Parts: sequence; structure tokens; C-alpha cells
Amino acid sequence: MKYIGAHVSASGGVENAPINAHDIGAKAFALFTKNQRQWVSAPLTTTSISAFKANCERYDFSAKHILPHDSYLINLGNPDPENLAKSRKGFLDEMQRAEQLGLELLNFHPGSTLKQISDEACMKLIAESINLALDKTKGVIAVIENTAGQGSNLGFEFEQLAFMIDHVEDKSRVGVCLDTCHSFAAGYDLSTDKGFDETFAHFQEVVGFNYLKGMHLNDAKKPLGSRVDRHESIGKGTLGLLPFKRIMHDPRFDDMPLILETPDESLWAEEIRLLYSL
Repeated sequence: MKYIGAHVSASGGVENAPINAHDIGAKAFALFTKNQRQWVSAPLTTTSISAFKANCERYDFSAKHILPHDSYLINLGNPDPENLAKSRKGFLDEMQRAEQLGLELLNFHPGSTLKQISDEACMKLIAESINLALDKTKGVIAVIENTAGQGSNLGFEFEQLAFMIDHVEDKSRVGVCLDTCHSFAAGYDLSTDKGFDETFAHFQEVVGFNYLKGMHLNDAKKPLGSRVDRHESIGKGTLGLLPFKRIMHDPRFDDMPLILETPDESLWAEEIRLLYSL
């Protein structure tokens, strides 16, 4: 069974996210558990935590179908020691918030070299950052999102995802989220049957479907291999409907959060219906 949703607003409190997801007909959702553009936010209150759990139960959202996303400010491979420490502190807070909410996953962009260190050195820092956070939390899986490879961002090749996973000590608490737009921008051609089959055969060989914990379903504004991260509404971009139809028919993508991050949120309910119709 497929669990489609969107990255919904948690404005006014995390407890509002499941309500907002229910209102668009979602069976899964993503959220920020704090302001994604600030380093420090107020701790979650016991009232908010209780209300969040109650609303998830009320609207039948399971923890394994909820994919919170960490702050955009965090760079777990930052070459500057002071900024790395700041990112690690921020990431631990995000993991602890997910833990407090009874969630099982935390999605994050791995990090960037800032063109100051080698890719390998940066990926080792990222893995070390994950290890530090896992040591201080329980139950929450650190879910590495593949990137478009824009700028000096890492994680755009499946080999890079595998390298980071290899350097995480507790393999049971690390996973991957694949973004369809990012994959296409990074050079994985999901827009044709041949390309789709080759991409996921390669993913299985290099990373393994056992690590796939969720997906972001986004069409793309830019062409294949552009290395530019620009999302488009489903069926309106350079990917077209084919990959989404393939995903909806493929049991390898069952029972995980499949999350829209498409730019026009007024279309989310319509896009969810469209995906289920495929």
C-alpha cells in the first residue's frame, strides 16, 4: 500500500501538522518540528507533544509514515570546527525532538564541502556527525536525503550515500530518502522506462532497498543532469508522469512516506488524488 502526503505546515504548533495533512487527503506527511531557518527554537512543550500524538492517532497517521525534516542551516560536513559544532548541536536537537514526538525518522541533507575540503573528508565528517547524534538518542533513524549536487552539496551520487552509510556505526539507524527531482538533476534518468529500471537497479546494487525509508515526489523544472534543485508540480515538469506511475505500481515503494514538496501547495490535494489514480 502507498502512503502519499506532503510537507505540511506546523505553524501554530507541531500538533497542527497532522490536521493539515488530513485536510488534503494525505496518508503520510512531513513537517519541520521547529523554525527551519533559525538555529535556536523554544523546546517542544508537553502540551504540544501530547496534542501531536493525539492528532496522529485521531487521523490514523503511523510514525513510520511521518518524515520530519531538519533545519536548512545544518551542515554536518562543515569544514569549520566552530560551525561544525553548531550544526552537530542543531542536528542532535532535531533528533531529540523527533524522539520526543514518538517518531522513527529524521530526514536531512547530508552536507557541503563549501569547496574547502575533499568530498571524502566531508563525507567522513557527516558520518561522524550522525554517529554522535545516534549515540545520544534512541529509536530515531537518521535518513540521508540525496541531493541534486548543486554547488558543493554531497549525496548526489548513490556511491556517496553508500560511503556515508558505510561509515555509520549503527546500520539499523541510518537510511535514505530519494527525491525524484534531485535524482533527475543529478543525472539519473527517471523519465523513461529504461532509465527508471537502470536507476533503481543501480540503487539496489550500490545502496540497497533495505535502506530506503521514504521518498520525495517532485517533478523537475530543469533538464536531466542539470545539478540544479528546482521542484515542479507533478506532471508539469521535465520528468513527466512516467516515473510517478512507475512508483505507484512498484511494491518496493510500499509502506513508506512518499512526500510531495511541489511548489504550489494549493495543488497538493489534487496531486495526491492524481498519484493514487495512477
